Formats: sequence, C-alpha cells, structure tokens
Amino acid sequence: MFVVVGALSAQQAAPPAGLTLSQAVEDALKSYPSIRVSQEQINAAAAGIQLARTAYLPRVDMLAQANRATRNNVFGLLLPQSTIPSMSGPVLGTNNLGTVWGSAVGTLVTWEPFDFGLRKASMAAANAARAQQETTLKRTQFDVTVAAADAYVTLVAAQETVRAAQAGVDRAEVLSRTIGALVNAQLRPGADASRAQAELAAARTQLIQARQTVEVARVNLSQFVGLEPALITISAPRLLQLPPEQTVTPLDTATNPLSIEQNATVEQLRAQSKILERSYFPRFFLQGSAYARGTGAEVSGTNLGGLNGLAPTTQDYALGFSVTFPVFDRASIRAREAGQSATIRAEMARYQQIATDLKARWNAAVATLGGVRSVAANTPVQVAAARVATEQATARYQSGLGNIDEVAEAQRLLTQSEIDDALARLGVWRALLGVATAAGDLQPFLAEASQ
Repeated sequence: MFVVVGALSAQQAAPPAGLTLSQAVEDALKSYPSIRVSQEQINAAAAGIQLARTAYLPRVDMLAQANRATRNNVFGLLLPQSTIPSMSGPVLGTNNLGTVWGSAVGTLVTWEPFDFGLRKASMAAANAARAQQETTLKRTQFDVTVAAADAYVTLVAAQETVRAAQAGVDRAEVLSRTIGALVNAQLRPGADASRAQAELAAARTQLIQARQTVEVARVNLSQFVGLEPALITISAPRLLQLPPEQTVTPLDTATNPLSIEQNATVEQLRAQSKILERSYFPRFFLQGSAYARGTGAEVSGTNLGGLNGLAPTTQDYALGFSVTFPVFDRASIRAREAGQSATIRAEMARYQQIATDLKARWNAAVATLGGVRSVAANTPVQVAAARVATEQATARYQSGLGNIDEVAEAQRLLTQSEIDDALARLGVWRALLGVATAAGDLQPFLAEASQ
C-alpha cells in the first residue's frame, strides 16, 4: 500500500513529458511569487474602496463609565484640552476631599448629509488606486511572461550548442582513432596522434562548457515553472525551425503594459488631487445624542453614601446641527495642491519617457530582427561549405596530401558553423521576442512558437 501511495505521489510530482513554451509561460503565471504580490495589492486596494464607502454611513459612538471622585467646582474658564476632567454642577464654595460615585452611559450619532463632493472624490481615488494596481498586475504578468519565454529560448539555445559540441567530439574521436591506427602502422608521425588527442580534449572541454551552460539555463527556467532543474525537459521543435518572414506590426506605445500602468498612475494622482480640491469647504453634521447620568451627591453637595450614583438615573437627549470650516487651511491646501500638480507633471513626463524608450527598444529589436534573419539565411551555406571542407581535408590527409593541421582546423570550423547555424535560427526567435516585448503583446509570438 505504501509503495502504491509513493508511486502515485511521484507521478503527481513529475513534470509533463517535454515542457512546451506555452506550458512554461502558463506555469510561470501560476506560480511566480511577484504575481501573487500584485494580486494581494489589488485586494488591499479593493479594501480601500470599501473603506471609502463607509464615509457615507452615520458614525455611532457609545460610552459607559463609572467613577469615584470629589465634587468641588469653581467659577472660571478652562481652555479646551484633554488632560483635566470636566466638572458639572453648582459651585459649592467648598474644598471637600470626600468622594461620591458617578456614572454615565450614552450614544452619539453623527451623519454628514452632504460634503460638496469630498466623499465622491475619495471614492474615485480609491477606485483609481485599484485600477492602478490592476495595471501593475498586468504589467507584472507581462514581465514574468517575457522572462519565462526568454529563459525557455535560452535553454533551447544551450541544448543546441551541446548537440553541435557533441557532434564535434564525435568527429574528433573518429579522427583520433584513425590517426592512432595510422601512427601504429607507422604511416604517420607520432606528433599527429598527439595533435589529434589535443583536438579531442579541446572538443570535450567545449562540450563540458556547453553542458554547464545548459544546467545554468535550466536553473534559470526552473524559478519560473516551479520545478526542480533536474526534472525539466523541454519540447520545442518549432523553435528549431526558421520562422517565416512576416510584416512587423507598427508600434503603438499606448498599448504596452508599461504605458498603461504609468497612465493609471497619472490618473490615480489626478483623483487624489480632486480630494484636495474638495477639502476647502464647510462640513455639515447632523448629530443626535441620548444619554443618562448618575451621581452620589445632592445639588446642595450632600453625600448620599452607599452605592448611590452607580446607576445612571437621570436621562437626556439632544438633536443638533454643526458646521465646521478650517478657515486658515487654505494656504496649506494650496501648497499641497501645488506639490500634487508637480508630481502629476513628473509622472506625465515619465509616461513620455517610457514611450520614447519603448520606441527606441522597438526600433532596435526590428533592426536586430533584420540582421539575424540575414545571418540565419547565410549560416546553412557556411555549414555546407565547412562540411565539404572537412571531408576534403580528411581525404587529403588520409591520402598523404595534407597535414593534421588542415583536418583539425576544418573540424573546428565545422563545429563552430553548426553552433552558429543553430543559434542563428534561435536568434531570429529571440529577436521576434524582443519585438513582441517592445510592442507589449506576446500572444502572436507564443502562438507562432507553439505551432
């Protein structure tokens, strides 16, 4: 039973055979931590909207207290403060340290019937904050998609380099065995065998370095797909083929997630500026209160004794209308508005900078695409010529018309040409990824690469 359970767990943990580019991107969007960070920031912004809505509700405050205190009172003014407790009742003209019980319980309801647009502006700012966080999430998803796709293409390129390097090792091994046989038959000098072994060692070193690059690329991809590097195998037959030439769609920087996010930032700041514009207005409050108090002293100052005063036996209620207006806040509000306006202009300038950078990035990507397509069209010719040169150099050497240097040089050229050919095709895909990244839309690239 335990064996069966373990086998099932292993099957669940195992990745699908041959991870495709689309699967890698989907896994990255599901598991990469920065996306979850943006999602939680949206949740926080949504909570801010709910908080702004509560400003339309009445405020209800409740109080209950009991105290044991003296009852001495005096004539005179006491400025508003929060340190000395207030005293009610007549002035007795005494300074008696005897104490009595006191109690109070009450409710105060406060409601703002209208506010000249302040609460509406606060709601708009909260909604703008959420919209900005949503654009941040989309930009983060786009960045993760680009990074995952780039890591995937990098791994494919590294594996193709290994394939070409392995072919170079195979040719070097054949050459080493052939020359070894000729040297043993005393048909070639021993120096040729040493040279062949040196070329074989160099080819193996190149293969080791290529495999190291594969492992590093696999580790880089693993952070996006949520799998251990050793478990990652990829299937990308389409990326090994040269993509067809297509007309590049003209750039619209406004649709790039970076531009959309920055525009949302500007709108959020404008919404916050509306709050400042609505701040310098009177505020009107309807208020109602019901309360009761108890005291252990008579109006004459007589102490009733016992537990008298712990029960709130005297009731009152009140209805009222209050108006507050911060007359001298105008200067500070103007200063804050000036600062907010400067911040908005700075973010608008940043938006223009983003558009300029995207245009430059797109132009560079298009230029790179044209260059790598020309290279990719030329590398097959280079490979074919290098293969013919290797065959001819080997034949000349075996017939005694050439030397080991010609064969070694031809084989190195063939290996490098095969690597260049594989990387040239992948270079076209990488350039297409660069164009799609600058344009802000990876779906056409992913659709083409996943065919």
